[in-house]
Amino acid sequence: MSALSDFWQLVTNENMKIYRRPRTWIMLGVLLAITAAVPISIFAFEEGGLSMWMPFQVNTSMSVVLVTVFAVVLSAESVAGEFSSGTIKLLLIRPWSRSKLLLSKYIALLLFALLFMVGMLAWNLGLNALLFGYDGSNEMGSLSALNYFLQTYLFEFITLVVIVTISFLISTVFRSGGLAIGLSIFLLLIGSAISGMLSLLDYAWVKYLLFVNLDLTTYIGGGSSMIEGTSLGFSLAVLAAYYVVFVVITWIVFSKRDVAA
Repeated sequence: MSALSDFWQLVTNENMKIYRRPRTWIMLGVLLAITAAVPISIFAFEEGGLSMWMPFQVNTSMSVVLVTVFAVVLSAESVAGEFSSGTIKLLLIRPWSRSKLLLSKYIALLLFALLFMVGMLAWNLGLNALLFGYDGSNEMGSLSALNYFLQTYLFEFITLVVIVTISFLISTVFRSGGLAIGLSIFLLLIGSAISGMLSLLDYAWVKYLLFVNLDLTTYIGGGSSMIEGTSLGFSLAVLAAYYVVFVVITWIVFSKRDVAA
Protein backbone atom coordinates (compact mmCIF):
# COMPACT_ATOMS: atom_id res chain seq x y z
CA MET A 1 0.00 0.00 0.00
CA SER A 2 2.88 2.33 0.73
CA ALA A 3 4.31 1.86 -2.77
CA LEU A 4 0.89 2.48 -4.31
CA SER A 5 0.41 5.57 -2.14
CA ASP A 6 3.81 6.92 -3.14
CA PHE A 7 3.06 6.35 -6.81
CA TRP A 8 -0.31 8.04 -6.54
CA GLN A 9 1.47 11.01 -4.99
CA LEU A 10 3.56 11.17 -8.16
CA VAL A 11 0.40 11.21 -10.25
CA THR A 12 -1.06 13.91 -7.99
CA ASN A 13 2.06 16.02 -8.47
CA GLU A 14 1.75 15.72 -12.24
CA ASN A 15 -1.94 16.65 -12.04
CA MET A 16 -1.03 19.72 -10.01
CA LYS A 17 1.45 20.75 -12.74
CA ILE A 18 -1.36 20.56 -15.29
CA TYR A 19 -4.05 22.38 -13.34
CA ARG A 20 -1.81 25.07 -11.88
CA ARG A 21 -1.06 26.38 -15.35
CA PRO A 22 -3.29 29.27 -16.49
CA ARG A 23 -3.21 27.71 -19.96
CA THR A 24 -5.28 24.74 -18.75
CA TRP A 25 -8.07 27.01 -17.55
CA ILE A 26 -7.83 29.07 -20.73
CA MET A 27 -8.32 25.83 -22.69
CA LEU A 28 -11.38 25.02 -20.61
CA GLY A 29 -12.76 28.51 -21.11
CA VAL A 30 -12.28 28.24 -24.88
CA LEU A 31 -14.04 24.88 -24.91
CA LEU A 32 -17.01 26.12 -22.93
CA ALA A 33 -17.32 29.34 -24.93
CA ILE A 34 -17.17 27.70 -28.36
CA THR A 35 -19.53 24.87 -27.51
CA ALA A 36 -21.96 27.30 -25.88
CA ALA A 37 -21.94 29.67 -28.86
CA VAL A 38 -23.24 27.07 -31.31
CA PRO A 39 -26.47 25.99 -29.57
CA ILE A 40 -27.17 29.52 -28.31
CA SER A 41 -26.85 30.89 -31.85
CA ILE A 42 -29.10 28.17 -33.24
CA PHE A 43 -31.62 28.74 -30.46
CA ALA A 44 -31.66 32.48 -31.15
CA PHE A 45 -32.41 32.13 -34.87
CA GLU A 46 -34.40 28.91 -35.26
CA GLU A 47 -38.17 29.15 -35.05
CA GLY A 48 -38.86 26.11 -32.91
CA GLY A 49 -39.30 22.41 -33.36
CA LEU A 50 -35.61 21.64 -33.64
CA SER A 51 -34.37 18.56 -31.81
CA MET A 52 -31.53 19.06 -29.32
CA TRP A 53 -29.50 16.35 -31.03
CA MET A 54 -28.59 18.36 -34.13
CA PRO A 55 -26.69 21.11 -32.25
CA PHE A 56 -25.46 18.43 -29.84
CA GLN A 57 -23.88 16.58 -32.77
CA VAL A 58 -22.11 19.75 -33.91
CA ASN A 59 -20.90 20.36 -30.36
CA THR A 60 -19.68 16.78 -30.09
CA SER A 61 -17.54 17.09 -33.22
CA MET A 62 -15.97 20.33 -32.02
CA SER A 63 -15.46 19.08 -28.47
CA VAL A 64 -13.68 15.91 -29.55
CA VAL A 65 -11.27 17.78 -31.83
CA LEU A 66 -10.51 20.51 -29.27
CA VAL A 67 -10.06 18.14 -26.31
CA THR A 68 -7.73 15.99 -28.42
CA VAL A 69 -5.70 19.02 -29.50
CA PHE A 70 -5.41 20.28 -25.91
CA ALA A 71 -4.38 16.83 -24.67
CA VAL A 72 -1.79 16.59 -27.45
CA VAL A 73 -0.33 19.97 -26.47
CA LEU A 74 0.03 18.86 -22.85
CA SER A 75 1.47 15.46 -23.76
CA ALA A 76 3.95 17.02 -26.16
CA GLU A 77 5.36 19.22 -23.41
CA SER A 78 5.10 16.74 -20.53
CA VAL A 79 8.50 15.17 -21.23
CA ALA A 80 10.05 17.48 -23.82
CA GLY A 81 9.35 20.45 -21.55
CA GLU A 82 11.20 18.81 -18.66
CA PHE A 83 14.24 18.32 -20.88
CA SER A 84 14.19 21.82 -22.36
CA SER A 85 13.85 23.47 -18.94
CA GLY A 86 16.38 21.16 -17.29
CA THR A 87 13.95 20.04 -14.59
CA ILE A 88 14.24 16.42 -15.75
CA LYS A 89 17.48 16.13 -13.77
CA LEU A 90 15.71 17.20 -10.60
CA LEU A 91 13.03 14.56 -11.18
CA LEU A 92 15.52 11.77 -11.73
CA ILE A 93 17.45 12.37 -8.51
CA ARG A 94 14.32 11.57 -6.53
CA PRO A 95 13.88 8.03 -5.16
CA TRP A 96 11.61 6.87 -7.98
CA SER A 97 12.44 4.81 -11.01
CA ARG A 98 12.28 6.34 -14.47
CA SER A 99 9.43 4.02 -15.36
CA LYS A 100 7.32 5.27 -12.46
CA LEU A 101 8.07 8.90 -13.31
CA LEU A 102 7.07 8.40 -16.93
CA LEU A 103 3.98 6.38 -16.01
CA SER A 104 2.81 9.08 -13.59
CA LYS A 105 3.03 11.68 -16.36
CA TYR A 106 1.18 9.43 -18.78
CA ILE A 107 -1.62 8.61 -16.34
CA ALA A 108 -2.03 12.30 -15.46
CA LEU A 109 -2.44 13.10 -19.17
CA LEU A 110 -5.05 10.39 -19.66
CA LEU A 111 -6.93 11.56 -16.56
CA PHE A 112 -6.92 15.10 -17.96
CA ALA A 113 -8.28 13.87 -21.29
CA LEU A 114 -10.91 11.70 -19.60
CA LEU A 115 -12.01 14.52 -17.31
CA PHE A 116 -12.36 16.98 -20.17
CA MET A 117 -14.13 14.45 -22.41
CA VAL A 118 -16.66 13.45 -19.75
CA GLY A 119 -17.04 17.09 -18.73
CA MET A 120 -17.80 18.16 -22.30
CA LEU A 121 -20.32 15.33 -22.67
CA ALA A 122 -22.17 16.52 -19.57
CA TRP A 123 -21.87 20.21 -20.57
CA ASN A 124 -23.12 19.67 -24.12
CA LEU A 125 -25.93 17.39 -23.01
CA GLY A 126 -27.10 19.71 -20.26
CA LEU A 127 -26.84 22.90 -22.32
CA ASN A 128 -28.69 21.54 -25.35
CA ALA A 129 -31.36 19.91 -23.20
CA LEU A 130 -31.87 23.22 -21.39
CA LEU A 131 -32.21 25.22 -24.62
CA PHE A 132 -34.18 22.81 -26.78
CA GLY A 133 -35.72 20.39 -24.29
CA TYR A 134 -34.60 16.81 -23.78
CA ASP A 135 -35.81 14.49 -26.53
CA GLY A 136 -35.46 10.85 -25.54
CA SER A 137 -37.47 9.50 -28.47
CA ASN A 138 -35.10 10.58 -31.23
CA GLU A 139 -33.24 7.74 -32.97
CA MET A 140 -30.11 7.60 -35.07
CA GLY A 141 -30.24 4.46 -37.14
CA SER A 142 -31.03 1.51 -34.91
CA LEU A 143 -29.97 3.30 -31.72
CA SER A 144 -31.50 5.95 -29.54
CA ALA A 145 -29.76 9.31 -29.93
CA LEU A 146 -28.38 9.16 -26.39
CA ASN A 147 -26.98 5.65 -26.88
CA TYR A 148 -25.49 6.68 -30.22
CA PHE A 149 -23.64 9.63 -28.76
CA LEU A 150 -22.48 7.76 -25.68
CA GLN A 151 -20.83 5.26 -28.02
CA THR A 152 -19.45 8.15 -30.07
CA TYR A 153 -17.72 9.66 -27.04
CA LEU A 154 -16.38 6.25 -26.00
CA PHE A 155 -14.92 5.46 -29.43
CA GLU A 156 -13.55 8.98 -29.86
CA PHE A 157 -11.84 8.69 -26.47
CA ILE A 158 -10.12 5.48 -27.62
CA THR A 159 -8.87 7.32 -30.70
CA LEU A 160 -7.76 10.21 -28.47
CA VAL A 161 -5.72 7.84 -26.30
CA VAL A 162 -3.89 6.52 -29.36
CA ILE A 163 -3.12 10.00 -30.70
CA VAL A 164 -2.01 11.29 -27.29
CA THR A 165 0.22 8.23 -26.92
CA ILE A 166 1.84 9.03 -30.27
CA SER A 167 2.43 12.60 -29.10
CA PHE A 168 3.87 11.29 -25.83
CA LEU A 169 6.17 8.96 -27.78
CA ILE A 170 7.48 11.73 -30.03
CA SER A 171 7.93 14.07 -27.07
CA THR A 172 9.96 11.43 -25.23
CA VAL A 173 12.02 10.11 -28.13
CA PHE A 174 12.83 13.38 -29.89
CA ARG A 175 12.44 15.74 -26.91
CA SER A 176 10.61 18.12 -29.21
CA GLY A 177 7.22 19.45 -28.17
CA GLY A 178 6.68 21.21 -31.50
CA LEU A 179 7.31 18.06 -33.51
CA ALA A 180 5.00 16.04 -31.27
CA ILE A 181 2.21 18.61 -31.61
CA GLY A 182 2.63 18.99 -35.36
CA LEU A 183 2.65 15.30 -36.24
CA SER A 184 -0.15 14.40 -33.83
CA ILE A 185 -2.48 17.15 -35.02
CA PHE A 186 -1.64 16.25 -38.62
CA LEU A 187 -2.69 12.68 -37.84
CA LEU A 188 -5.88 13.93 -36.19
CA LEU A 189 -6.94 16.30 -38.97
CA ILE A 190 -5.61 14.57 -42.09
CA GLY A 191 -5.93 10.96 -40.97
CA SER A 192 -9.48 10.55 -42.28
CA ALA A 193 -8.52 11.92 -45.70
CA ILE A 194 -5.53 9.58 -45.89
CA SER A 195 -7.80 6.73 -44.83
CA GLY A 196 -10.19 7.56 -47.66
CA MET A 197 -7.40 7.54 -50.23
CA LEU A 198 -5.93 4.31 -48.92
CA SER A 199 -9.34 2.64 -49.09
CA LEU A 200 -9.11 2.95 -52.88
CA LEU A 201 -6.05 0.68 -52.93
CA ASP A 202 -6.81 -2.96 -53.50
CA TYR A 203 -4.13 -4.34 -51.20
CA ALA A 204 -4.65 -6.63 -48.21
CA TRP A 205 -2.03 -4.83 -46.11
CA VAL A 206 -3.97 -1.54 -46.17
CA LYS A 207 -6.33 -2.74 -43.44
CA TYR A 208 -3.42 -3.08 -41.00
CA LEU A 209 -2.40 0.58 -41.25
CA LEU A 210 -3.03 2.88 -38.31
CA PHE A 211 -4.83 5.54 -40.33
CA VAL A 212 -7.64 3.31 -41.56
CA ASN A 213 -8.47 2.02 -38.08
CA LEU A 214 -8.58 5.26 -36.12
CA ASP A 215 -12.19 6.19 -36.88
CA LEU A 216 -14.15 3.72 -34.77
CA THR A 217 -17.38 5.70 -35.02
CA THR A 218 -18.08 4.11 -38.41
CA TYR A 219 -18.96 0.92 -36.52
CA ILE A 220 -21.66 2.48 -34.34
CA GLY A 221 -25.01 0.80 -34.80
CA GLY A 222 -23.55 -2.07 -36.77
CA GLY A 223 -21.90 0.14 -39.38
CA SER A 224 -18.89 -0.88 -41.44
CA SER A 225 -15.62 0.65 -42.55
CA MET A 226 -14.67 1.57 -46.10
CA ILE A 227 -11.91 -1.04 -45.91
CA GLU A 228 -12.97 -4.55 -46.77
CA GLY A 229 -12.15 -7.19 -44.15
CA THR A 230 -12.28 -4.87 -41.15
CA SER A 231 -14.67 -4.84 -38.20
CA LEU A 232 -14.87 -3.18 -34.80
CA GLY A 233 -13.00 -6.05 -33.18
CA PHE A 234 -10.36 -6.03 -35.91
CA SER A 235 -9.79 -2.26 -35.67
CA LEU A 236 -9.57 -2.42 -31.88
CA ALA A 237 -7.01 -5.23 -32.14
CA VAL A 238 -4.92 -3.26 -34.65
CA LEU A 239 -5.04 -0.13 -32.48
CA ALA A 240 -4.10 -2.21 -29.42
CA ALA A 241 -1.08 -3.63 -31.26
CA TYR A 242 0.10 -0.17 -32.31
CA TYR A 243 -0.56 1.13 -28.80
CA VAL A 244 1.65 -1.55 -27.22
CA VAL A 245 4.44 -0.80 -29.70
CA PHE A 246 4.23 2.95 -28.99
CA VAL A 247 4.28 2.44 -25.23
CA VAL A 248 7.17 -0.05 -25.30
CA ILE A 249 9.30 2.24 -27.48
CA THR A 250 8.56 5.22 -25.23
CA TRP A 251 9.53 3.39 -22.05
CA ILE A 252 12.67 1.80 -23.51
CA VAL A 253 13.96 5.11 -24.89
CA PHE A 254 13.25 7.04 -21.70
CA SER A 255 14.79 4.36 -19.49
CA LYS A 256 18.03 4.31 -21.47
CA ARG A 257 18.28 7.99 -22.37
CA ASP A 258 21.32 9.94 -21.20
CA VAL A 259 19.83 12.94 -19.45
CA ALA A 260 22.97 14.96 -20.02
CA ALA A 261 22.69 14.44 -23.79
